[in-house]
Amino acid sequence: MSNPHDDQHDHDFGLACDDCAGPSVEELAAPAWYRQSKTVLLALAAGLAALGFAVGVFASGWPTKTIFAAAVLCGGYYPALAAWDSLKKFTLTINTLLVAATAGALLLNLWGEAATLVVVFSLGGVLESFAVDRARSSLRDLVELTPPTARVVRQGVEHVVPVAGVKPGEFILLKPGDHIPLDGLVLAGLSTVDQATITGESIPAFKKPGDTVYAGTVNLNGSLEVKVTARSRDTTLARIIHAVEEHQARKSSYQRFSERFGALYTPALFAVALAVMLVPPLLLGGPWRDWFYRGLVVLVVSCSCGIALSVPVAIVAAIAHAARLGVLIKGGVYLEILGRVKTVVFDKTGTLTYGDPAVVDILTFSGFSEDKLLELAAVVERKSGHPLAGAVIAAAEERHLTKRRVLDFRALPGLGAYGRIGKHAYHVGNLKLIEAHGIVTAEAALGAAALEREGKSLVYVTDDDHLIGLIAVADTVRETAAAALVDLRKLGLKRLVMLTGDNAATAAAIAGQVGINEYRANLLPDAKASAVLALEQDHGPAAMIGDGINDAPALAAASIGIAMGAAGSGIAVETGDIVLMADDLNKLAFVVRLSRRTRRVIAFNISAALTIVVILVTLALLGRIQLVPGLFINEIGAFLIILNGVRLLR
Repeated sequence: MSNPHDDQHDHDFGLACDDCAGPSVEELAAPAWYRQSKTVLLALAAGLAALGFAVGVFASGWPTKTIFAAAVLCGGYYPALAAWDSLKKFTLTINTLLVAATAGALLLNLWGEAATLVVVFSLGGVLESFAVDRARSSLRDLVELTPPTARVVRQGVEHVVPVAGVKPGEFILLKPGDHIPLDGLVLAGLSTVDQATITGESIPAFKKPGDTVYAGTVNLNGSLEVKVTARSRDTTLARIIHAVEEHQARKSSYQRFSERFGALYTPALFAVALAVMLVPPLLLGGPWRDWFYRGLVVLVVSCSCGIALSVPVAIVAAIAHAARLGVLIKGGVYLEILGRVKTVVFDKTGTLTYGDPAVVDILTFSGFSEDKLLELAAVVERKSGHPLAGAVIAAAEERHLTKRRVLDFRALPGLGAYGRIGKHAYHVGNLKLIEAHGIVTAEAALGAAALEREGKSLVYVTDDDHLIGLIAVADTVRETAAAALVDLRKLGLKRLVMLTGDNAATAAAIAGQVGINEYRANLLPDAKASAVLALEQDHGPAAMIGDGINDAPALAAASIGIAMGAAGSGIAVETGDIVLMADDLNKLAFVVRLSRRTRRVIAFNISAALTIVVILVTLALLGRIQLVPGLFINEIGAFLIILNGVRLLR
């Protein structure tokens, strides 16, 4: 049952709430619930109904009937349009129930009851709109944070132009306090940027030349010149909005249950109401009016918005809450699956580790200091294409140690590099390089063996014909990794597995640091996917966490794929079912708890809604409840169910 009071009356208003499941950009930009025309018509209908009852105290007949008729027309406009659309499709929906019940009340000359029925039913729709509007407000806020214009520099002149007209490669200027209109790369300037809207990080990020900025974030205290890297429709923020839209097509079992139930619910209640109206008078005798009224009450109390909104409001609220904290969930089906996961599989590089090699240990010999050794290695490596050169140079630059110049530089393919600094010749490279010179000492061999057992790669540095030190380079573990795994175990997820393409020694070292007992090494991307499928076959649904690029096959193979690094990777948004926008592994436990809580809320809401309907329909069949009290109880129950779903926003 979709929101039966939606302004877009060309929807199929069955029990499925597709329009509630995923907010589109147009819906996010639509007027707030209190500005919508259905709310205005409700206010007018309520006022007319109140006026009708007031006039009825002093007079009766055509004046009050006219006022009540006007209230029915105002309040019933959108439900009537929706009912007509569904009838054209040969389907019966909640709006059809309402129209039939209202028509029946008018036939019985119950003008006040008809007006009350329409007003209360429409009020339920407005309350539903308020609830869904609240749930969507987080995503709407993201849309509103993107400014409509940008300061673009063209041929040396600054122009203010609509963001849709700015092309990748153009240059924009950002002043302190500006909301950033487009994704881009900082070319000049220093500033801090509040990017909580994209990554969920509470601490502003420092930006310097070479760093990336995102549309929808806020430049705080410096001026920046930025090269645009994406059109407005392709920014990270736009990808987030579109990814959320996609979950309309990915329905959970609860939503599928709602659709199947809706296909039977409305026709069945119509049949019951008609049977109450016709069978007893024909078989048992008695006043037609009494049985017609009783059947009318059955129609009224069966118009349950609670059943319709019990699933979509909870899902929208949960997804909006997660988005506000930097977790993108692409659909209710993924929330449901995550709550059933038994195994969590981690990629190593870029997930448990940062994916960028860094200097982690320095061993010196022959009286050299760490700083001098690092400086000499970095000066030689500056012209080298060695895979580990970047880590050595970065470590030296952090210590401000790269002021010397290298002479007579030579790259030694497969070995390392050679260069002269002052009066001395230096070699920087791998074990084969210094073995060729026959200068490995027993002390160095012991130190190297210990470092290699820890999964670290070694850079050897020689001075003329003497080994002067070893520099150990390794991929560093994320600070949040070990704590995140502890949190997952506290939630009952005991089976945690690491998959990596690295060698067994490196895998063992990283697994030991983060606290994982089960790992598999030397795996190509396809082998990772096969490993995930094997784990699922043996242990049930599994979640795979990876960086969204080389882990794409494994992410797709798992019951649920959780991608890292979405703020810098469009592939992550496309590949992952759930995306950790800020690479924060601590959010894993949060999203698992959110998934389980959402499942509990939905199960409770469905049970409560069905219980209310069963009780009210039973009372109506027995003639123990009147039309207006039944209507109010029904709508109050539905609203409480909706509020229970909205609690997931917190």
